[in-house]
Amino acid sequence: MPLLELNGVSKSFGALVVAEDISFAVETGEALGVIGPNGAGKSTLFNLINGNLAVAGGSVTFDGKDVTTVPPMQRCLAGMGRTFQIPQPFERLTVYENLLVAGAFGSRASENDVAGFCADILVETGLIAKANVAAASLTLLERKRLELARALATKPKLLLLDEIAGGLTEGECKQLVATIKRVHSRGVTIIWIEHVLNALTAVAERLLVLNFGRVIGIGAPDDIMASRAVREIYLGMEV
Repeated sequence: MPLLELNGVSKSFGALVVAEDISFAVETGEALGVIGPNGAGKSTLFNLINGNLAVAGGSVTFDGKDVTTVPPMQRCLAGMGRTFQIPQPFERLTVYENLLVAGAFGSRASENDVAGFCADILVETGLIAKANVAAASLTLLERKRLELARALATKPKLLLLDEIAGGLTEGECKQLVATIKRVHSRGVTIIWIEHVLNALTAVAERLLVLNFGRVIGIGAPDDIMASRAVREIYLGMEV
C-alpha cells in the first residue's frame, strides 16, 4: 500500500486551473523529485497534499486513510512534515527553542518529552553548535537547515521539501544534500520540489514533471530528462 496517493486531484481559482486531474502514488521509503518551470503548480501541489488548500476534485490518501478533507494540523499529527521556500523561523527564539515548539505542537507532547529528540535533530542537521543562538542571526544555509530540522521535529513519515536548496552555493548545496540523504536513509519518505537538478537527482529515485498544473511524466530520472516533452517544456520551444 502506498504511503501517499493522489487520485484525480483538481483545483482552480475561477478560470485559472492550478491542478488538473493529478494522480500518482509514493511508496513508503521512496524519494520522489518534483520538477517543472515556474508557475507549473509545484507549491500548489504541496498545499493540496498537506491541506493548506482544499481539493476541489479527487482524493488524497495518506497512510491508508482518506485525508482529503482533513485540516493541515491533523495531517501533521498523522505524519506529514513540510518545509517552505522562504524559511520563517521564530526569530527571537533560539534554534533549539524553534525545534521544541515544532516538536511539541507536531506531536502534542510536552517540551520535556521532545527535548532529547530535538537535540538529536540538531546534531543530525549540523546545527548543534547554534543551539542557543537566536534564529534571527542565522545564515541562509543555517536557516535552510533549521527549516529542515523543524519539519523533522514533528517526526514525519512523509517529508515535503519545497526548494530547500534554492539560493545556496554549490558547496552549501552539497552539505544540505548529504543531510537529506541521511534523513532518507532512516526510512523517511520524501517528496522534494527543486530547480537544482543535480541536488535532486542525488536523492530522488523517480521524478515527476508538472506543467500548468498537469502531470507531464513520472519515472526514472534518466528517462524523464531524456523525454522530448520535458525538454520542450524547459527550452520553451519544439525539440
